[in-house]
Amino acid sequence: MIKKEGISKKSLTKAELEKALIDNFINLQKVLTNLSVKFEDLSTNMSKLLQLFEISAKSFTEKYSEQEEKPEINKNDKQLLTKLDSLLNQNKTIARGILLMENRIKQRANPRQKEPDRFGFSKSRPLPRI
Repeated sequence: MIKKEGISKKSLTKAELEKALIDNFINLQKVLTNLSVKFEDLSTNMSKLLQLFEISAKSFTEKYSEQEEKPEINKNDKQLLTKLDSLLNQNKTIARGILLMENRIKQRANPRQKEPDRFGFSKSRPLPRI
């Protein structure tokens, strides 16, 4: 044993060191895979939320277009529409950012993976789920 500044370090044999490195690498792969799965789930949930907002916006516009007289949109409705548009744009930006982060994580996990195309998507196989 080597003692240095109150910290004891055990000398590892080459085989023990290799085993420790392999175990750490496997654990890192599991964490990266799990993180990738979580990002995929988050992306899916955001897509569903975006679809919900789109359906709501269509329903809102149909409600006013079905009436013979087009009533003026009051101040509250205008504010709601503005906020919905802003929220939709924010969700699109966040979704694109998450996809780019997911691609970066996949590239780090598998360096031989192809670069993403101009939309941020790569054409490689998905990581296995654990």
